[in-house]
Amino acid sequence: MSASTKPYMLRALYEWCTDNGHTPFVVVWVDEHTDVPREYVKNNEIVLNIAASATNNLRIDNEWLSFSARFAGVSRDIWVPVGNVMSIFARETGEGMGFEVELGQTPGKPALQPVTAPVEPVADAEADSPAPETPPRAGGRPSLRIVK
Repeated sequence: MSASTKPYMLRALYEWCTDNGHTPFVVVWVDEHTDVPREYVKNNEIVLNIAASATNNLRIDNEWLSFSARFAGVSRDIWVPVGNVMSIFARETGEGMGFEVELGQTPGKPALQPVTAPVEPVADAEADSPAPETPPRAGGRPSLRIVK
């Protein structure tokens, strides 16, 4: 079985965004394997700014998207299994790509370096929102295409 194309597409679209002066954002399906600020999660989703100016030690490898960022002035380590990334898009244009959520075995987290750069929070959420039981398909999002 060959490796998923998803992490390669994430890295390519991240590079495309930055090369074109756009701000890359990701939409993430939040479950027990994701380590994100829960107070910014709405309907099991969180939107994160992954631009170099908003993150420290951004890493998109074949299993994890990880970085450090500040949320309300507090440094947080963010860990997202690549399978939980629902889409990546340019904030300025909405152009990007949607993906199927791939829930499954999640490998252990590698070490992350400490954060030093301050950033602003990205997500807007309501903590009391009811959580759907299964992840939605990304096909309904404008300007996005589902990739398996």
